[in-house]
Amino acid sequence: MTLDLKKTPLHPYYSDLFGVRCIDFGGWELPVQFSGIQKEHDAVRQQAGLFDVSHMGEFMVTGTFAESFLQRMTTNDVSKLSDGQAQYTLMCYPGGGVVDDLLVYRISADQYMVVVNASNIDKDFSWLEEHLIGDVVLENKSDQTALLALQGPLAVEIMKAAGADSETLELSSFHFRTDTGLTGLPVLVSRTGYTGEDGFEIYVPSEQAGDVWKTLLAAGEPLGLLPAGLGARDTLRFEARLPLYGQELSSTISPLEAGVSFFVKLGKEDFIGKDALVKQKQDGLPRKLVGIEMIDRGIPRCHYPVYIGDVQIGEVTTGTQSPTLKRNLGLALISTEYAAVGTELEVEIRGKKLKAAVIPTPFYKRLPKE
Repeated sequence: MTLDLKKTPLHPYYSDLFGVRCIDFGGWELPVQFSGIQKEHDAVRQQAGLFDVSHMGEFMVTGTFAESFLQRMTTNDVSKLSDGQAQYTLMCYPGGGVVDDLLVYRISADQYMVVVNASNIDKDFSWLEEHLIGDVVLENKSDQTALLALQGPLAVEIMKAAGADSETLELSSFHFRTDTGLTGLPVLVSRTGYTGEDGFEIYVPSEQAGDVWKTLLAAGEPLGLLPAGLGARDTLRFEARLPLYGQELSSTISPLEAGVSFFVKLGKEDFIGKDALVKQKQDGLPRKLVGIEMIDRGIPRCHYPVYIGDVQIGEVTTGTQSPTLKRNLGLALISTEYAAVGTELEVEIRGKKLKAAVIPTPFYKRLPKE
């Protein structure tokens, strides 16, 4: 591992865990696995997993024009947020392609936190900075902020064992609390998720991240909690059909094509990219993201071409053998005319065209609690 890679505040604690394997992930030295992707994936589906996602970016947006600014910059409707609420949204270029997908947290009417993808921190900050209005102040707090994600059906029990109060344990989806006092430290706890399971995100000052990490692992050990790496995070979000920037979303893939139109409010006031997206919807989407399952034996991987006969109609964006379902599945961006469920097509794998079919998504959805 080269010495110039960035490291999260929790990196020193990885060596305490046997079997950890780190990789270069967008310039960061991050764990792809601790005890094995399958084992970690299963832990999140059945008990819980703890992820270090401190490489994500956190920006503070403040000022009396903060809401108006974020309305202009993002596709979702920021005006619908109340204090303590968060929303998933996207930033688009004028042509409709995606700058990034992100979370917006409303702390107060004139203070928001924006959470962006690690690989896009510099680009996103510059993009937002270019479009500042009024008295809005934009601050990059990424280096001072660590982020842990506790995900899985036993997340509430583990948080309780770690000392979380009842109000935190009862947070609704896409809500958050500041200064919760978890483990005696001032932290922000939210409930958004990126795995298809219940869970919490814990934002903590970087210098105190180790204390929270150790407290949660100790509280969760009797309940089967495992530290989990990027490998399981990717297979979990894939099964739940949650997009990854650079694969399902990019500067050349619009949110409508990617199937996240619910988070694009075309009826709100003007935002960057709105005209292009309105036109795309009116004209009809040329491409659509679909789920596919292999009929022939083979695993679809990112960028594998997809065909109908001799005509390439698109490519795979993500694919693997589902650790939960044990089926060879993929997400593919293909011509809309072939996107109907049941359509048979072919995926080129190592020079051979193998049969597959379009199937419904998400591939996995957790059962509601009884």
